[in-house]
Amino acid sequence: MKKHFRVWQLVVALGLTPTLAFGNGLRLASQDGFASARGEAFVATADNPSAIYYNPAGITQIAGTSLRSGLYSIYLDPTFQPPNTEPNAGQTYGIGKHFDFIPQIFLTHTFENSPISAGLGIYAPFGGSISWPADTGFRTVATKGTTTYLRVNPVVAIQLPGGLSLGAGLSANYARMDLEQGLEPLTLLENYFRFTGDGWAVGGNAGLLWKPCEYFSFGATFRSQTAFTLNGETAFADQPYISDTTLPAKADFEFPWDIAFGISLRPSPKWNLEFDADYTDWSSFGVVTIHQGSTPPFPLNQSKDLPVKLNWQGSWMYELGATRYFNDGWHVSAGYVFNENSVPNAYYSPLAADMDRHFFSIGTGRTGKTLDFDVTYQFGYGPAHAVSGSQPSSTPAFFANQTADGTYHFISHAVLVTVGLHF
Repeated sequence: MKKHFRVWQLVVALGLTPTLAFGNGLRLASQDGFASARGEAFVATADNPSAIYYNPAGITQIAGTSLRSGLYSIYLDPTFQPPNTEPNAGQTYGIGKHFDFIPQIFLTHTFENSPISAGLGIYAPFGGSISWPADTGFRTVATKGTTTYLRVNPVVAIQLPGGLSLGAGLSANYARMDLEQGLEPLTLLENYFRFTGDGWAVGGNAGLLWKPCEYFSFGATFRSQTAFTLNGETAFADQPYISDTTLPAKADFEFPWDIAFGISLRPSPKWNLEFDADYTDWSSFGVVTIHQGSTPPFPLNQSKDLPVKLNWQGSWMYELGATRYFNDGWHVSAGYVFNENSVPNAYYSPLAADMDRHFFSIGTGRTGKTLDFDVTYQFGYGPAHAVSGSQPSSTPAFFANQTADGTYHFISHAVLVTVGLHF
């Protein structure tokens, strides 16, 4: 009986582990120091090369050749407190890795005496890494997760009469996922499950910018979904019953499309006020299937195809920003973002630790004839999010009586430094 019990432990763990990977925290919306200082409210402004990401139609505003590159340095501190009914109640758990560094680079060129502009962006629109200690009480639910994502995005834009610009581009996208959970609540003997895979996908983006007068502009941008087949392997062990085993495997994941709209008001040349609404369709994470190259070895006997139910939901980001321009090219900006939760409590994952979040930012910089720079500080805060009634994500979690229930908090600190050159 115990042998068969452990067989079914592994069967269901394989089927459900990928639900532990995603959340709004996977979206990396901060791609430029100036834009982030404005709370990412940049869709209707889009007047530096990072417009390739924020709104490709905006690159028609940039004369000549411009290069802009930056680094998003972020400190993440999500924490977890178990329910009062648990033996470890009262303890606060933190993650193992707090720092991440995400670079980006954008290049644009407007052709002389032509309404045509072109650009190339290399950046990471998604990504994240999180690991929890083994004694949280949800080891059989989740322990580690890492997603790496890189996008290469060429675009073309045209300036039309009436203050209207249109832009669009294609993108080549690379993604890699590494996921892990325990098969037992304790680590006395080796036990784990891992899925690792990577792949490429093609996507696209498009944008519109309309400036009917110097006091007002409207922008809209769309980034398509990217459908990946992640080729890799599953690896698992549950000593002394199952030794270390590796199988070829693949899984299809569809990263979401998103759309944003923005309105910029400029009551004078010294002020720019903007409000944006940004929607991400996380419902693309519906049912995913892990396809294994062969059936697991004896004593396991199961289908090679393992369905995964995710049931995520779309969410909005609301962004508000203001910039005050001074003499000699100097400017100061401030902004605010409200980021909605994407993960229902019934399917909650500690690897996402998702919740409603608030981001506040302030920054300064200078625009010169040949050199630009921006420096921004961003503070993120997630009020206490109590999770109850979540479903065990695997048979190991069910028999260990472990769920993602508990109280989650979120704090982050980030600094963005961006430098631009004009040729």
